[in-house]
Amino acid sequence: MVDGLSLTVGEGEVFGFLGPNGAGKSTTVKMLLGLVLPSGGELRVLGGSPADPDVRARLGFLPEQFRFQTWMTGEEFLNFHGRLAGLSAAERRTRIPQVLETVGLGGRGRETLSGYSKGMLQRVGLAGAILARPRLVFLDEPTSALDPIGRVEVREIIESLRGQGVAVFLNSHLLSEVEQVCDRVAFVKQGRVLRGGTMRELMGGVVPVDLRLDRLPDGLQERLARLGEVRHIDTALHSRVGIELWLDREDGVPAVADAIHASGARLYALTPRRPDLETMFLELIEDAPRPPEPARAQEAHRA
Repeated sequence: MVDGLSLTVGEGEVFGFLGPNGAGKSTTVKMLLGLVLPSGGELRVLGGSPADPDVRARLGFLPEQFRFQTWMTGEEFLNFHGRLAGLSAAERRTRIPQVLETVGLGGRGRETLSGYSKGMLQRVGLAGAILARPRLVFLDEPTSALDPIGRVEVREIIESLRGQGVAVFLNSHLLSEVEQVCDRVAFVKQGRVLRGGTMRELMGGVVPVDLRLDRLPDGLQERLARLGEVRHIDTALHSRVGIELWLDREDGVPAVADAIHASGARLYALTPRRPDLETMFLELIEDAPRPPEPARAQEAHRA
């Protein structure tokens, strides 16, 4: 179920759609693909309706629960989907070897899908999603069956699509990968977007900094608190003191080092780090209030 959901995904943007199980992510994607009809509101995809065949021809989709025709070979599977997408025979002859090579299945296209591993099936499904050169690609858990090398390859494919101006709508539970490839993300729970934006926007522009000191002199904690928010102090780090400090601006880092040296403490590490998407996810999802009324159908989506 979705409730008044409104999203905007720009051309050439990788957009992460995040939320717990049952949040309405799959329902949203199915509506955007024209597989499920909303009970109310308006759906706009690529400037038109997903019910329009011309719009659907410019969409690519890799489902999480894929069920392919396992009696086909990889090439037959892609040829079938190429025909459905309206590609000519000449286009299919050229394009199918290209996408098989892109997803790491070069030379494996004449093997039947029944002999493919789950990771290989996920790769051939990705090949099908990008076969017709779509303008918007929906990827639902695209690396769930892949090893680390395969995950790197999928990230490279996503970055290549971005470079071609293709919009990518990514649903993944691997938040570390979302951080690496997404331009923007939205957190959804019970059909509602809780928050959305770039990582820096979501974190309010703060910069987490990890400190490692030999000790915590009197007055240092108060001095650091004037520079930012002291989130955590750990005094059990093998004769070291660990401090997590959140600064409002990156240019506050030198002042932190100055304050530590002025206190007489020895500084072993000062590490600014990227905002942690997993922590943000847990804080948002666990703290979000329940909707006060039953969920309504999606109102609008523009991509």
